[in-house]
This record gives sequence, structure tokens and C-alpha cells, in this order.
Amino acid sequence: MAGIRPVTMERRHKSCYTAFMSRIAVVDDEKSIREIIRIALEKEGHKIDEYADGLAAWQKFQKELPDLIILDIIMPRMDGLELCRKTRSLSGGEKTPIIFLSSKDDEIDRVLGLETGGDDYVCKPFSLRELTARVHAALRRIEAEAADTPAGADRDGGKMLIYGDLTIDEERCRIFWKQTAIDVTVTELRIMASIASRPGVIKTREQIMAAAFPDDKYPNDRAADSHIKRLRRKFTGADPSFAQLEAIYGLGYRWRGPAEEHS
Repeated sequence: MAGIRPVTMERRHKSCYTAFMSRIAVVDDEKSIREIIRIALEKEGHKIDEYADGLAAWQKFQKELPDLIILDIIMPRMDGLELCRKTRSLSGGEKTPIIFLSSKDDEIDRVLGLETGGDDYVCKPFSLRELTARVHAALRRIEAEAADTPAGADRDGGKMLIYGDLTIDEERCRIFWKQTAIDVTVTELRIMASIASRPGVIKTREQIMAAAFPDDKYPNDRAADSHIKRLRRKFTGADPSFAQLEAIYGLGYRWRGPAEEHS
């Protein structure tokens, strides 16, 4: 079948991934792709809504957002990038996980999808096992947020983390920079907590994505650059002088400590 890489699906109980049945939207103009994803995820206990184009999905999302969106890029009437932008503008849409699914596998297309607001990217032809694992990793993050205990957080300590002008409220998934609220996704909050927790220390892309997706068996370390770019855009929107997220060529990123800030 076009777009699907044949695999042998492992039988696992849905509780291994998430404790609640989720409503997942699959938006793709290829009926065969929608159907095989629906069958695979329904076996895990999820409710699947199918949409053949972006406009049909957008009309529904304005009334009710799903728990997660699997989104193709090239579609009639409204493409996936535009639908992602519109979804992020809705109340609650900023934190809805979006996994792009597309046959466009050039790096520029992956970057565009992530910078538009996607959380993850899977290229066609894809493995159902990989896609299912990514879906469940994203749903676990949402479940952890709903329980006010993000996966990987220090359950014994406080969850209000303060690093100079930066405040990270893990329980409420909120970030403040110089007392200005920065609207972030769960993924972005974890990236910030990972980098800012050790000012001056360089974090590799692999370390950053492992912190952002602790339960993901298929971490995409190349997505780190796009997530960092989105974070910078959000911070500079609140403070044009923001320069704390520093790229270290060939190594990764670091949060500028007091010594670096005045150098």
C-alpha cells in the first residue's frame, strides 16, 4: 500500500501508552492512508476522525479540538501548514500535539512543518510501529500535563523553577520571561527546562530531544533546531533584546549564564 512501509505490529495493551481513550484527527487526502492509520489506532482504543482535506478539518476544529492531530502537508482546499497555523490560533490549540505526515521528505519541508507549529514529523513511506509510538508518546505528555505532573518532572520537589528572569511553571505548563507570559507547548517547556537548568552548559540536540520526548523510542534530534527557533521567536516577541538561547556551532545550545550575559 502506497505510503506505508510494511511492518509486523507488536500486540500491546493500550494502557502501556496512555490511560485514557483519545480522539485523534487524521487529515490526509489519501483514503488508504487514513484507513490504515484509523485501523491501527482504533485497535489501541482510540476514537479516530478522518478528514480528506484541511478545510473540512478546520471547520470541525473550530467547534471542538481533538486530543491529537496527524496531518498531511499537501492537500486540496487548505494545506497542512495553513491548518496547523490556524489550529495554533485557537483556544487550546497551542498545546494540541500535531504530527506532520507527508511524502515531502526534503529537509526544508521538515523545517517548515516544525516551524509552523508541528511537534513532530514522520515521512512517507512510514512504519506504523513508529507512527503509533510517536502518537502514544505525545498522548502520554498530554496525560501527564492533565495530571499536573509532567513525565520526567521531579515529583518530590517544587515545580516552579526560577533562573534569573526566567520562570518555568511545570504544573501549569507556563513560562514567564521578565514577568511576561510566554505561551508554550509541553515540548517547548521541557526544552527550556532542560537547557536553562544548567546555565552555560552546552546541551546537544540529542540531549534536548531526549528531554522533550522522554518516552519516545524514535527521537528526532534534527527537530531541535526548529523547536529552538520557535522558542526564540516567542521570546523576542515579548522582549526584542532576548539573547539567552545561544547556538554553539557543531555542538548544540546553551542558556547564557551571568558571565556570558555581560561578556
